[in-house]
Amino acid sequence: MNRADRGLLAPGAYQTYSIAQPRDTLVRAACEQVGCAAWRHGWQSAVDEATELGAQQATYIRQRSGRTFREQRTGAGLTVFTFDSGQRCFAEHRTRPEIYAVRDGDWRGNPTGRTRLHTKAADWVEDFGEHQLQLVDQQKKG
Repeated sequence: MNRADRGLLAPGAYQTYSIAQPRDTLVRAACEQVGCAAWRHGWQSAVDEATELGAQQATYIRQRSGRTFREQRTGAGLTVFTFDSGQRCFAEHRTRPEIYAVRDGDWRGNPTGRTRLHTKAADWVEDFGEHQLQLVDQQKKG
């Protein structure tokens, strides 16, 4: 059975779009990337400035954290820092990276060996959409 009987073109007539995640690999990630609830809704941190740790935490928040906050004292003597949404929380988030690839060929191989990697999902989606529009245009032309 030849290629024409199966309705297949040569592998070089295709492009393959893929998203992969390397196993056992974690990278630091921003709050927004991981859907952090504190980033999305804001958060509060209560510290007891009467303790050495609490005093250090309060000093860090006020002088070095770089975050926007409001503070108030509670009747129990705690200082409550209220942080608005949209700023990085104090957690260290980790996520598995994604690899957005476009390569020549199909499941039978990549005859040119050419592969392009996108660094952002949005760029990969745009590339895929543009490719789909080209296919529609080619199909209309016959």
